[in-house]
Amino acid sequence: MSWGVTFFFNSILLGIGLAMDAFSVSIADGLLEPDMRRGRRWTIAGTFAFFQFIMPVIGWFCVHTLVSRFEMFQKAVPWIALVLLLYIGGKMLIESIQQVRDKRNDNSIVSETVAATARLTAPTLLLQGIATAIDALSVGFAISGYGWMQALVCAIIIAVVTYFICTVGLHIGRKASEKLSSKAGILGGCILIFIGIEIFIRGIV
Repeated sequence: MSWGVTFFFNSILLGIGLAMDAFSVSIADGLLEPDMRRGRRWTIAGTFAFFQFIMPVIGWFCVHTLVSRFEMFQKAVPWIALVLLLYIGGKMLIESIQQVRDKRNDNSIVSETVAATARLTAPTLLLQGIATAIDALSVGFAISGYGWMQALVCAIIIAVVTYFICTVGLHIGRKASEKLSSKAGILGGCILIFIGIEIFIRGIV
């Protein structure tokens, strides 16, 4: 494909489509931390954007070098996303339910203490980034006709779109969390589990 309006338009559309899972997870993360600082929001959105950038690049490289092995790995992608998001969502769900029970049993527990135990950790964020972006490997097939420079620019556009969409998701989650209070973590966990199932079904159909 030649450079032009169509190339950039298609790249933006790819970015929007691929960012939807990360957007939903960003809402869940925002629910978990209503008091999230700006720098932390940048870090979370940046993590999702990075993985949405690197996965299409890896996919493009594999299509041009390891086609047969890459096709075999593609079959495992929905399972990997399902396991990761079920684990993360289930863990968040169990911890949030336990916190709600503890708060009911002991009214002296302050909300700051509860919130501190429910913070999103770096390993969990990395797993979220991988789980929501792993299906972007298939974009390597969609852009296999691009040269390496076009593939790189396309991946950068996808990352930028993902970053801004995830920033919006975090904002929505934080605002909703203020109304949901301690039950926000439960909703966040359910969202992650639902996304995992949705990615799995979409991948095997």
